[in-house]
Amino acid sequence: MLSICNKAVLVAALVAGTGALPAQDTNSLDPNTSVKFKLPGDSPLSLLTANYGESHTTARGGALVIDLHMAVTLRNTGPRRVRGVTLLLLAQDFTPGGKASVAAPSIDVAPGDAFPVRIDVQLLRPLQSNNPQLVEVSLDGVLFEDLGFYGPNRLNSRRSMTFWEMEAQRDRKYFKQVLQSRGQPGLQQEMLESLTRQAERPRLDVQLAPKGRSTSAVARPDHVAQFAFLQIPDSPVSPVDGWAEIAGNEARAPRINVLNRSSRAVRYVEIGWLVKDREGREFLAGSVPGSEDDLFLPSGQTARLLQDTSLKFSRGPGRPVPIQGMTGFVSQVEFADGKVWVPKRESLESSRLLRVIAPSPEEQRLADLYRRKGLAALVEELRKF
Repeated sequence: MLSICNKAVLVAALVAGTGALPAQDTNSLDPNTSVKFKLPGDSPLSLLTANYGESHTTARGGALVIDLHMAVTLRNTGPRRVRGVTLLLLAQDFTPGGKASVAAPSIDVAPGDAFPVRIDVQLLRPLQSNNPQLVEVSLDGVLFEDLGFYGPNRLNSRRSMTFWEMEAQRDRKYFKQVLQSRGQPGLQQEMLESLTRQAERPRLDVQLAPKGRSTSAVARPDHVAQFAFLQIPDSPVSPVDGWAEIAGNEARAPRINVLNRSSRAVRYVEIGWLVKDREGREFLAGSVPGSEDDLFLPSGQTARLLQDTSLKFSRGPGRPVPIQGMTGFVSQVEFADGKVWVPKRESLESSRLLRVIAPSPEEQRLADLYRRKGLAALVEELRKF
């Protein structure tokens, strides 16, 4: 899923571009001067510990590459249970690669409890800087059990974390219903199927270029391709038609027209992509932002999405995926009142999406719990909610 977490991927790509510059020296981080945690006085979280591990800096030309590998422990000092946290890491606000984020979705932290957050990112800043601190770590947002939110929301983390929490509630409800109706053998079968889907799910890397900047040197498109669409019955927004210019493994200037068929105004839509290669194999290309933050789509109206974007698909470095066909579907909707829609589990199953889309962070967590600790631990966890 292209979301907050992918900002770290973008940073890594930008830093990788400096690899041709000779490395001058590598140094471990000084805990006293390297990283500053900036938490407001009214923050619902406090910092307990920060272990810098193998974090280090490397000078390359006129740039400083900061490799952070940190284990951070935070405490919930507020009165509400915490369901998600997003941290903003800033080395240089105006330098490409100078900003990243780390999200911890699908957590359940009671007041007074502590919890870990793992930070593994690469940041870039000029070698000469007036700021004595290499990196500033701050809260972009905290999501609570009642879907209340705290934080500046510079990265739109409220939307992302609300989306993850809605998915988590949906999937926990599903697995609890399986336990109730089919017992522990049925729940075990569901977990085995989930682990199999996760292992076998075909994956694509997606490189996104905004405002029509092509990521390819190809001058002319091969052809213009029409989108096919999967219609999800409970979706408040429906795709109507769409097309894109195709150049090899790149889709340029896509146009997708959508209709708001709900009774509420919409301010954000996310589009899921399925890409078919020349051998007929289908891959999920993730979900990409289909609308800018200034979207306002009233009930019954249409809007055009994704019109200033280019997307390049591959299965890893040097393995481009030539595009033979594209299928789109609405994967996320945010209403003007801040409420978020996610597809029902039944809709994912009936539309064949369940086998190709990435499972929610909560389903991954529950499946991993089953894999590590067994069925009894999973049943105990589900009964907490």
